Amino acid sequence: MVYAQRLVIDPEVRFGKPCVKGTRISVGDVLGFLASGMSTSEIVAEYPPLIADDVLACLSYAADREARTVTLPAA
Repeated sequence: MVYAQRLVIDPEVRFGKPCVKGTRISVGDVLGFLASGMSTSEIVAEYPPLIADDVLACLSYAADREARTVTLPAA
């Protein structure tokens, strides 16, 4: 998953937190939804701007961040 195509960091949006491109939904929001037990299909149904690939991009970003290899282009 090439999450840089789906995520962006913009200092003007959500204080520069990584967000799904074209939304104000942060990676942290999506990870929180997953951690609370929501499935990908439930997240997509609850937040129509998202698609399943956005959820996967958030997970991929988190995995890379854990490995400390994250780089995203500025918006």
